[in-house]
Amino acid sequence: MHELTDDQIREVLPQLRRFALWLTRNPAGADDLVQSGLEKALTSYATLQREENLRIWLFSILYRQFIDGERRKKRYMRILSLFKGEAEYSSSPEELALTDAVLAGFASLPTDQRAILLLVGVEGLRYREVADTLNIPLGTVMSRLSRARRQLHELAEGATAPVNPSLRRLK
Repeated sequence: MHELTDDQIREVLPQLRRFALWLTRNPAGADDLVQSGLEKALTSYATLQREENLRIWLFSILYRQFIDGERRKKRYMRILSLFKGEAEYSSSPEELALTDAVLAGFASLPTDQRAILLLVGVEGLRYREVADTLNIPLGTVMSRLSRARRQLHELAEGATAPVNPSLRRLK
């Protein structure tokens, strides 16, 4: 067994989808999870021991991918709480909608603005430290930070949020 064959994948695919659907409770999320799990399996198939059950091995990969994704989502929520200055997460519908909008807005910011916002807002660096870290002028740090904060503020005040499926709120 040197390669994972199409027949082997087709045989276990319905079971993987069913398992992923129970984990994610979302058909699109389940399909994404199965795809990322199979990608991981294809790249690490050589590590499968001959006596191991392929189906069990694939389930364990899928579960680890799910847990890793949930951890990433929780980190995003912690980052968001730092931006909003909150220690706890609110579960009211209004707060959840705002959280979604801010996450989508943050993800839509240009990379340079996101980096500066994270360095100042999350890591607590001073403007001069950010300028030195990114090797840009102090005025550039201040203007990019101002633009990033303004865009996030506009989203919080009711502007339409850009759709970005890479960042999602956890329930």
